[in-house]
Parts: sequence; structure tokens; C-alpha cells
Amino acid sequence: MTRVAAIDCGTNTIRLLIAEADRDQSGRPRLEVLRRRNEIVRLGQGVDRTGMLDPEALERTLRVVAAYAADCDELGVAPGEAVRRFVATSATRDASNREDFVAGVRRLLGVEPEVVSGQEEARLSFSGSLLGARGAEGAEIQGRAERVPAPRLVVDLGGGSTELVLGMDEPSAAISLDTGSVRITERFLSSGVTVGAEAAARAEVRGLLDDAERVVDLSAPGRLVGLAGTITTVTAHALGLQDFDPQALNGAELSPDAVLASCEAIIHSTAEQRASWGYLAPGRRDVIAAGALVWSEVVTRVVERTAAAGRPLERVTTSLYDILDGIALSLVPAQAGPEGDEV
Repeated sequence: MTRVAAIDCGTNTIRLLIAEADRDQSGRPRLEVLRRRNEIVRLGQGVDRTGMLDPEALERTLRVVAAYAADCDELGVAPGEAVRRFVATSATRDASNREDFVAGVRRLLGVEPEVVSGQEEARLSFSGSLLGARGAEGAEIQGRAERVPAPRLVVDLGGGSTELVLGMDEPSAAISLDTGSVRITERFLSSGVTVGAEAAARAEVRGLLDDAERVVDLSAPGRLVGLAGTITTVTAHALGLQDFDPQALNGAELSPDAVLASCEAIIHSTAEQRASWGYLAPGRRDVIAAGALVWSEVVTRVVERTAAAGRPLERVTTSLYDILDGIALSLVPAQAGPEGDEV
């Protein structure tokens, strides 16, 4: 087994996964998790408006990177890019001063951070989501004489971007949209959810989904799988949880109506209500309405398209396996062939 460290640095959150990585007898990669950490640092604070990483946000994030480097040393993750991978996504992609961030990570962690494209972000998210879906097909489309496996649509809803990936065991179509909980909050909802602000935010997300449909067939999925903090929060609300409960959340299946009802409640919730939800991290309270709005628009669009195609979506699944797990899986050593060569 190889000990690996994966770091996912998004617009709102930076996360660490340290795991033992190898392959099972069939050659599939697998992970034995040793440590997970999650810190809300809001690296993308103001990036949508200024085009730059805020100095305070940069300092907050690099402090956490230093702590994660200490975790790697403590748990014996060897130096080098073969076993340490740092992936930065939407906020860093959009920042003109991203080299300041890159230099800081390189100095602290000893590896070059990868500012990945939206397409690579989508691929990693899909790969990670499959850890929680092995042996579970997206669904089946029932015809007159046969049952045909249908693809799953994986949606990774972040702070600055939202990835939509359609596929079975591999992505067949993917797109990254410049929308998410932090971006929509800063553009439309920074002064609260008013009728006009909500309408403008929904119009923007709907326009982006129109663009997405030129790439991803939203009528095709038999299952809709949601990843990341906004979606786990909506799911926790729908399940009536008191606190964040990974066992209850991972693999939870809800009807689309239940998801949309919770989205609506969250969008129009008060600050007092949000503070009372034990499953909602304080650093997410000010952006959760925007995240729920984006998720409601995605679910509504998929429900409409699948119904029009004669195969209505029946369930929405939440997965706690996501891009972070995909990053770790990318570090699993290649399988040796019969002559000892890698395959």
C-alpha cells in the first residue's frame, strides 16, 4: 500500500485526505482513510468582483496549508508529487494573483499546486463519487421488452463553480459552470434574499443550465447524485437531522419534491434558523441560501427534462465521496502487468 495525501482547495473550503492507497484483486483503486480534515477559509472572497485573491483570505488559507503539511509529516506521507497532490479550483483559476498562492503552497507543502480546469475538476468529482456507488447503477430505463441501464448525473456544487458530469463508470459528457454558493451570494444575495434578487439569481442559473444542455443531456440520467456541502446541508434538512451525521447522509435517497421543499425552506430561512441547524457549519451560513437556490434550479431542470422524455426522475442521492476522493484515487499506483510493467 502507498500512503497518499490529497488536498482540495475550493472557493469556500480547503480539505485534506490522507489514506493508504492500493488496488483490489480486480484492479480497482481503493482507499483506507487515515485522516480527513475540512476548514472553511473562503479563499474566493471577493474574487468574482476584484479578480484577485484577497490578502486576508490568502493568509487564512496558507495557515491551513501549513497545518496540513504538518499532518502529512505526522502520518508519514513521503515528500513529492507522486504521493501528495494539491488541487485548486474555481477561485484560484479566476485570480490574477494566483502565483502568490502557488508559491506559498509550494513552499509549505513541497509540491506544485495544480490549478485545474473545470473539465478536470468534473472528472475528479465523478471519479470520487463512484467510491460510494460501486455496484449501484445509475438506474434502469424500463422499456417494453428490456431494461436498459441509465447513466447517473453527478453534480458537484461548490462555492465558485458547479460541475455536471454524466456517465456510467466513466464520464461521457461534462461541463463546469461559473456558479456556486459564494459566487451567487456575492453577485445577488449579499443584502439578503429579496424578491428581485432571487429572481435575478434564478435567471442567471437558468441561463447557465441552458448552456449546459448543449453539452450534457439532462434528460438522460436515471439517478441524480449530489456532492459537497450545500447538498449535504439540504439533505440534512430534508432528513430532519440535528447534527451532521455522515452515516445518515452518505447514500441518502430523497424524492425530488423533498429536495425542492428543503431548498425553498433554506432559501427563505432566517439567520436564527440557520444558526440553530447543527449540521450547518458557521462558515457556510451566509452562503447556504444561494447554494440551495442553485441546487433547486438543477433539480428542477433535471425533473422537467426526464419527465418530458417519459422517464421521470424518482430519486436524488447524496454522496460524501467527491473530488477529494478523486484526487486521492489519482495517486493510486498503476497496476503491474504480467511482466512487471505498469498498465
